[in-house]
Amino acid sequence: MAFNRRREYLFIYSVKDANPNGDPLDANHPRFDEETGQILVSDVRIKRTVRDQWLRKGKDVFVDGECKTLADRVKELKDKFKAGTGQEALAHCLDTRLFGTTFALGKESFSWTGPVQFKWGRSLHRSEAKLVQGTAAFATKSESEQRSFRNEYIVPFTVIGVYGIANQYPSQETGATVSDLEELSSSLWDGTTNLITRSKVGHTPRFLMEVTYCEGFDGAIGSMDEKVVLKSREGNVLSEDEQLALRSLQDVKVDMKDLVVKLVAHDADIEKVRIVADKDLNIEGTERLLEFFGEKLHIEMR
Repeated sequence: MAFNRRREYLFIYSVKDANPNGDPLDANHPRFDEETGQILVSDVRIKRTVRDQWLRKGKDVFVDGECKTLADRVKELKDKFKAGTGQEALAHCLDTRLFGTTFALGKESFSWTGPVQFKWGRSLHRSEAKLVQGTAAFATKSESEQRSFRNEYIVPFTVIGVYGIANQYPSQETGATVSDLEELSSSLWDGTTNLITRSKVGHTPRFLMEVTYCEGFDGAIGSMDEKVVLKSREGNVLSEDEQLALRSLQDVKVDMKDLVVKLVAHDADIEKVRIVADKDLNIEGTERLLEFFGEKLHIEMR
């Protein structure tokens, strides 16, 4: 049964000495906003993190990351599920039910708007990328006496916020369920933990808030990532130099007072709030949630 209650998500994770989301058209330089100095992470990268975790868990995923044609992939799924059409086959896939798809193959075409959408992630502070050079494992020519060199980019440290929303109306078409949403939230956290490749090791999930609204509620707080602020341990606004110099969570805390004000204003519309938080993350402003939400608030520390 399709889910019928809207949800919003705030996910915060840190990155140390890694590349959060390289741009293949810019020498794999980490994506960033030149005006604000914020590191950017595309919604496609975020969904890839989730999809990869689903694949690790043996879930059926349409976009499985392997190099193959659309026709070949659809044939695989049709054969597996004994489906007569592409639409019937894709209905079995977790990513198409949640993220949607545009499908055109032969005489069959259809489009599903994904119930779950993510904004681009942004660092909560000004950050920078560093060019790192090293020696390659082998020479480029057999007669060479020296090995070649390699270049790569890393971000020394950054804290990234991601906002997502689950819209109940498209789920009626795609068939996305409450169970699917549970797979989404768990894999957002665990998938980030499992980003263990050479360019991604150093990603650590820090905070996940999932707000479930009452049935019939059509609104949203919106852009929850823009309602949290990274401050010094003393509670001061960080200067640009201090933001660039950040290298550890021990130097900062996340001020969520503005977000909490918005949540409290929607108290009557909210069915429950679930928070998963890293014990190393210093959070300010969430104390009021216990006062206003009581049993509707579920907190898990990791």
